[in-house]
Amino acid sequence: MNTAHTVRPDAEPGRSRPGQQARPQPLSPILRETRVIAVLRAADARHLRPAAEALAEEGIRSMEVTLTTAGGVAAIAELAEALGEDAEVGAGTVLSTDDLDAVVAAGARYVVTPHTDPGLIRAAVAHGVPIVPGGLTPTELRTGWAAGASAVKLFPASAVGPRYVKDLHGPFPGMPVIPSGGVDRSAVGDWIRVGCPAVSLGGPLLGDALNGGDLTALRRRAREVLRDIRDAAQEVSGA
Repeated sequence: MNTAHTVRPDAEPGRSRPGQQARPQPLSPILRETRVIAVLRAADARHLRPAAEALAEEGIRSMEVTLTTAGGVAAIAELAEALGEDAEVGAGTVLSTDDLDAVVAAGARYVVTPHTDPGLIRAAVAHGVPIVPGGLTPTELRTGWAAGASAVKLFPASAVGPRYVKDLHGPFPGMPVIPSGGVDRSAVGDWIRVGCPAVSLGGPLLGDALNGGDLTALRRRAREVLRDIRDAAQEVSGA
């Protein structure tokens, strides 16, 4: 991994605040190793477990269950128990502190938001839970990072592309950026090469698996994504 972009959240100037007891949580060892978040978003939660188990068996062990999925909170609890400690289940589309309290109680090990809300970020820090807030502009992303985010989510990533992250790292070299929203499966390596600690993939990875579709094809896509990420990471480390 390119350590220039994985500075501990409390190590960058401007992130520590006098009198604050809780500190931002770093990204988990699981995510730092596997470098991909599988976004599980479906009309309902019936097919989440088979897809999540297939992904975990192939090596993608970080799952984000979005709260736009009917029964999402219950699904977080079910998957957290089913997958065990070798995988992590997080909550996506967390919009409020009520959402945050519910998913933490259900066992979510990290939370992801589509927006930048400093109050919600501080609440997650107080819970001791990693949070990855979404933003697009430099101001939004830096605001989330300064408020205590573990990393920031570039959303929608399809609106900009990997070069945007490279440009962001000019003024913000210590800010980990995870692209999400329209990340093409064939381009995951490009995001790693510009210094992203991980990528977030939904439909391009899951395909029809969350509708009871082909799990064999899902496994193949998972292996391809992990191979491309591994190859890109080796290029970066050898540069």
